[in-house]
Amino acid sequence: MGINRRDFIKTGGLMLGALAAPSVFESCKTDGTSHDPTTLGYAFNHFEVTENQLKKVISAALEKGGDYADLFFEHTFSNSLSLQDKAVNRTSSNIDFGMGVRVVSGEQTGYAYVENITLDEMLKAAQTAARIANKNASKWAAGVTDVSVKNSLYQSLTAWEDVTVKNKMPYLQQINDRMFAADNRVMKVSAGLSDSASHILFYNSEGQAYYDYRPMVTLYTQCIMAEADRMESNMSSRAFRMGAEFLTDDLIKALVEEAIEDTSILFRSIKPKGGEMPVVMGAGGSGILLHEAIGHAFEADFNRKNTSIFSDKLHQTICNTDINILDDGTIPSNLGAVNIDDEGIPGQKTYIVREGILTNYLHDRISAKYYNLSPTGNGRRQSFRNIPIPRMRATYMEAGKYSEDEIIASVKNGVYVSKFTNGQVQIGAGDFTFYVKNGYLIENGKLTQPIKDINIIGNGPKALADITMVGSNFAMDQGAWTCGKDGQGCPVTLGMPSALVSKLTVGGES
Repeated sequence: MGINRRDFIKTGGLMLGALAAPSVFESCKTDGTSHDPTTLGYAFNHFEVTENQLKKVISAALEKGGDYADLFFEHTFSNSLSLQDKAVNRTSSNIDFGMGVRVVSGEQTGYAYVENITLDEMLKAAQTAARIANKNASKWAAGVTDVSVKNSLYQSLTAWEDVTVKNKMPYLQQINDRMFAADNRVMKVSAGLSDSASHILFYNSEGQAYYDYRPMVTLYTQCIMAEADRMESNMSSRAFRMGAEFLTDDLIKALVEEAIEDTSILFRSIKPKGGEMPVVMGAGGSGILLHEAIGHAFEADFNRKNTSIFSDKLHQTICNTDINILDDGTIPSNLGAVNIDDEGIPGQKTYIVREGILTNYLHDRISAKYYNLSPTGNGRRQSFRNIPIPRMRATYMEAGKYSEDEIIASVKNGVYVSKFTNGQVQIGAGDFTFYVKNGYLIENGKLTQPIKDINIIGNGPKALADITMVGSNFAMDQGAWTCGKDGQGCPVTLGMPSALVSKLTVGGES
């Protein structure tokens, strides 16, 4: 498993100042009806399918038997724009379109997808999935219940489909201009804007159907600075499920200032001596500890297969009773928000750990049936080409009772870590590694020398059990995080208050 901030510079995938960019609202108006999440009829028209056709496809999917079948339609528009060498000089657009058919029979799942959604092609996909998941014939509900969410968690006042490249370019140019004006050590600036909008139609053998419109946007900037004969770089990003109202001067100002500050401090930073020591995890991005060290191990498929370190720990005390950990799909505009997950379950807030006790796993339909529980809305997929599997959304620890100053003051010699760039975990053993970009030494209860480029190494269950103090300063990291699992990438977020882990291995100088 691995989570990382999207590496825009290396992959070319996919922040404003003195010059005023033309408002996207001035030239891009929408009547608000083009992506109405309350209208199932709109979805049928959008994908040019009828209810009768979908019933035929479901019938074909279950013709050889099965417990359950569903259809997942997707139409995604995505665009990216990037700035290098002081000018916007790269842009791309992509349209993805198709549908997938899933058939579940006991422990067996059949899946097939097509990129051409004629009735004949959909029937072929259904028959293929049916053959993979062969079982005795089953009955299914003939009626349709619209389970579309009426009050969307995703804000999209101005749809990305209505915004042109010309409207976006000045924002990236302002990032460049503001960055160079902020500090004469700036040698190079990169910036990028990535936006997408997905139309989703879901239909299943239980008679449920929904339409969901899913906007998403990421804005990033990277700063490279030189001082004497030394060069340093750092980046800043924000990602939300929002429309073009996301682009504001305040956002640009915050991103540029953050990138400058985080790069500047690296000139004073050292790589400390390594070893086993107390580690204070800073608020926000340290939520990677929850995601990597324990989050994946809480996903129910790993527990159902007995490959998770927590497979036999349900309803047991696994950490300090001050600790509460959640996975939440209901935070408005959050990158991990889900109105309805990718298999028809409403987004919800799930307590994984409550007062130190492991209370729940993160379930999709299959794992929930195995445990005889209700799904938690964690069935997610990368696209219509993939089956849904249990995935995290926004994973975080609730605030505790200590101030960050109290936590730091309790440490005689250790490190404070604040900015991470990636991490990995082995689900079975629970062992993890995080790469820390920024932090500080803690000496006699005070932050002293800035540090950089270290690894934090540990074991998930042990690290969780070794958290002895939880701060009152909760923060959600709003960066561009993508989680990889089973070859699928999904947008996620994470957060936590400051917390003291009494003992972790710090990989620094020998």
